[in-house]
Amino acid sequence: MVWICQIFLAVLFLISGTAKISMSRDRLLATGQTGIAPFPMPVIRVTAAAELLAAVCLVIPLIMPAPSGVLPVLTPLAAVGLAAVMGGAAASHLHLREPRTAAVNLLILAVCVFVAAARFTGL
Repeated sequence: MVWICQIFLAVLFLISGTAKISMSRDRLLATGQTGIAPFPMPVIRVTAAAELLAAVCLVIPLIMPAPSGVLPVLTPLAAVGLAAVMGGAAASHLHLREPRTAAVNLLILAVCVFVAAARFTGL
């Protein structure tokens, strides 16, 4: 179950990060990424890079288990980082008076917390 959540989050943030790193502000807003509105584009681009890096860190330990024992810690750390991103996204959408989108962000945040907790405890 945890690995399914990891793959779900990796795909979600791969798509989101790719869009944010490659599209213009107007295009992002037109495609429904309204949470970016309060932020300057350099912040959006850094967030996108973090999302892409976290997406990779969520699946690397599934694909290549590390004999050194270092890589598995990437998964819960990535999940914690993405939970922080989702907290910020929810706050942004609430500020923009978009409670449904904020609720979706909080649901994704909960999945991130689940993955982090499960991987930190060794599940």
